Amino acid sequence: MKTIVRTLMIAICCIVSCNLTANAGNDKPISVKALPAKAQTLLSNHFNKQKVALATMESGITGKSYDVVLKNGTKIEFDKKGNLTEVDCKKGAVPGKLIPLPIKKYLQKHYPGQSVKKMEMDKKEYEVELANGLDLTFNKHFKLIDIDR
Repeated sequence: MKTIVRTLMIAICCIVSCNLTANAGNDKPISVKALPAKAQTLLSNHFNKQKVALATMESGITGKSYDVVLKNGTKIEFDKKGNLTEVDCKKGAVPGKLIPLPIKKYLQKHYPGQSVKKMEMDKKEYEVELANGLDLTFNKHFKLIDIDR
Protein backbone atom coordinates (compact mmCIF):
# COMPACT_ATOMS: atom_id res chain seq x y z
CA MET A 1 0.00 0.00 0.00
CA LYS A 2 2.83 2.41 0.88
CA THR A 3 4.42 1.73 -2.50
CA ILE A 4 1.19 2.59 -4.35
CA VAL A 5 0.71 5.82 -2.39
CA ARG A 6 4.35 6.80 -2.91
CA THR A 7 4.10 6.09 -6.65
CA LEU A 8 0.90 8.15 -6.91
CA MET A 9 2.49 11.05 -5.03
CA ILE A 10 5.52 11.00 -7.33
CA ALA A 11 3.25 10.92 -10.38
CA ILE A 12 1.18 13.86 -9.09
CA CYS A 13 4.34 15.86 -8.34
CA CYS A 14 5.66 15.18 -11.85
CA ILE A 15 2.39 16.28 -13.47
CA VAL A 16 2.23 19.48 -11.40
CA SER A 17 5.90 20.22 -12.09
CA CYS A 18 5.45 19.73 -15.84
CA ASN A 19 2.37 21.95 -15.84
CA LEU A 20 4.18 24.75 -13.96
CA THR A 21 7.15 24.50 -16.33
CA ALA A 22 4.86 24.63 -19.36
CA ASN A 23 3.07 27.71 -18.02
CA ALA A 24 6.33 29.48 -17.12
CA GLY A 25 7.05 30.39 -20.75
CA ASN A 26 3.71 31.86 -21.78
CA ASP A 27 4.78 34.83 -23.89
CA LYS A 28 1.80 36.66 -25.33
CA PRO A 29 2.31 39.43 -27.91
CA ILE A 30 0.71 42.70 -26.80
CA SER A 31 0.51 46.27 -28.02
CA VAL A 32 2.72 48.94 -26.49
CA LYS A 33 -0.45 50.52 -25.08
CA ALA A 34 -1.03 47.33 -23.04
CA LEU A 35 2.25 47.85 -21.16
CA PRO A 36 2.06 49.36 -17.67
CA ALA A 37 2.05 53.19 -17.77
CA LYS A 38 5.49 53.36 -16.14
CA ALA A 39 6.98 51.21 -18.93
CA GLN A 40 5.29 53.28 -21.63
CA THR A 41 6.71 56.47 -20.10
CA LEU A 42 10.23 55.04 -19.98
CA LEU A 43 10.02 53.99 -23.62
CA SER A 44 8.79 57.38 -24.78
CA ASN A 45 11.34 59.29 -22.66
CA HIS A 46 14.44 57.24 -23.47
CA PHE A 47 13.77 55.28 -26.67
CA ASN A 48 11.34 57.55 -28.55
CA LYS A 49 13.43 57.49 -31.74
CA GLN A 50 13.30 53.70 -31.89
CA LYS A 51 10.35 51.71 -33.15
CA VAL A 52 9.04 48.73 -31.21
CA ALA A 53 9.39 45.46 -33.11
CA LEU A 54 7.64 43.31 -30.48
CA ALA A 55 6.13 43.69 -27.03
CA THR A 56 5.20 40.62 -25.01
CA MET A 57 3.70 39.82 -21.64
CA GLU A 58 4.87 36.70 -19.86
CA SER A 59 2.73 35.09 -17.20
CA GLY A 60 4.70 32.71 -15.08
CA ILE A 61 5.09 31.28 -11.63
CA THR A 62 6.45 34.57 -10.30
CA GLY A 63 3.76 36.71 -11.92
CA LYS A 64 3.71 38.91 -15.00
CA SER A 65 6.64 40.52 -16.74
CA TYR A 66 6.98 42.44 -19.97
CA ASP A 67 9.60 42.36 -22.72
CA VAL A 68 10.02 44.93 -25.47
CA VAL A 69 12.32 44.42 -28.44
CA LEU A 70 13.14 47.48 -30.51
CA LYS A 71 13.89 47.36 -34.23
CA ASN A 72 17.56 48.14 -33.56
CA GLY A 73 17.84 44.94 -31.45
CA THR A 74 17.64 46.55 -28.01
CA LYS A 75 15.74 44.43 -25.51
CA ILE A 76 14.05 46.03 -22.51
CA GLU A 77 12.43 44.09 -19.67
CA PHE A 78 9.95 45.33 -17.08
CA ASP A 79 8.38 43.79 -13.99
CA LYS A 80 4.62 43.55 -13.46
CA LYS A 81 4.44 47.19 -12.30
CA GLY A 82 6.41 48.53 -15.26
CA ASN A 83 9.67 48.98 -13.36
CA LEU A 84 12.76 48.52 -15.51
CA THR A 85 14.59 45.26 -14.79
CA GLU A 86 16.94 44.96 -17.77
CA VAL A 87 18.20 46.87 -20.80
CA ASP A 88 20.35 45.05 -23.36
CA CYS A 89 21.60 47.27 -26.19
CA LYS A 90 22.94 45.23 -29.09
CA LYS A 91 23.90 48.39 -30.97
CA GLY A 92 24.71 51.53 -29.08
CA ALA A 93 24.66 52.07 -25.34
CA VAL A 94 22.19 52.12 -22.48
CA PRO A 95 20.87 55.69 -22.22
CA GLY A 96 22.85 57.54 -19.54
CA LYS A 97 19.73 58.76 -17.76
CA LEU A 98 18.76 55.15 -16.99
CA ILE A 99 22.02 54.49 -15.14
CA PRO A 100 21.82 55.43 -11.43
CA LEU A 101 23.99 58.49 -10.74
CA PRO A 102 26.36 56.80 -8.22
CA ILE A 103 27.08 54.02 -10.74
CA LYS A 104 27.49 56.55 -13.54
CA LYS A 105 30.03 58.52 -11.46
CA TYR A 106 31.94 55.34 -10.58
CA LEU A 107 32.13 54.36 -14.25
CA GLN A 108 33.27 57.84 -15.31
CA LYS A 109 36.05 57.76 -12.71
CA HIS A 110 37.25 54.16 -13.11
CA TYR A 111 36.27 53.30 -16.70
CA PRO A 112 36.26 56.58 -18.65
CA GLY A 113 35.08 56.27 -22.23
CA GLN A 114 33.46 52.87 -21.68
CA SER A 115 29.81 52.65 -22.61
CA VAL A 116 27.26 50.47 -20.84
CA LYS A 117 25.93 47.76 -23.17
CA LYS A 118 23.66 45.99 -20.71
CA MET A 119 22.22 46.70 -17.29
CA GLU A 120 20.18 44.40 -15.05
CA MET A 121 18.66 45.38 -11.76
CA ASP A 122 16.61 43.87 -8.97
CA LYS A 123 15.93 44.73 -5.34
CA LYS A 124 19.38 43.61 -4.21
CA GLU A 125 21.84 44.61 -6.92
CA TYR A 126 22.71 46.17 -10.26
CA GLU A 127 24.77 44.38 -12.88
CA VAL A 128 26.39 46.49 -15.57
CA GLU A 129 28.13 45.12 -18.67
CA LEU A 130 30.65 47.48 -20.25
CA ALA A 131 31.66 47.66 -23.91
CA ASN A 132 35.07 46.16 -22.98
CA GLY A 133 33.32 42.99 -21.74
CA LEU A 134 33.64 43.58 -18.00
CA ASP A 135 30.60 42.84 -15.84
CA LEU A 136 30.43 44.99 -12.72
CA THR A 137 28.01 44.19 -9.91
CA PHE A 138 26.90 46.85 -7.43
CA ASN A 139 24.82 46.29 -4.30
CA LYS A 140 21.62 48.23 -3.59
CA HIS A 141 23.75 50.97 -1.99
CA PHE A 142 25.73 51.30 -5.25
CA LYS A 143 28.95 49.85 -3.82
CA LEU A 144 30.97 47.66 -6.19
CA ILE A 145 30.82 44.05 -4.99
CA ASP A 146 32.08 42.01 -7.98
CA ILE A 147 33.85 42.22 -11.34
CA ASP A 148 33.70 39.43 -13.93
CA ARG A 149 35.20 39.15 -17.40
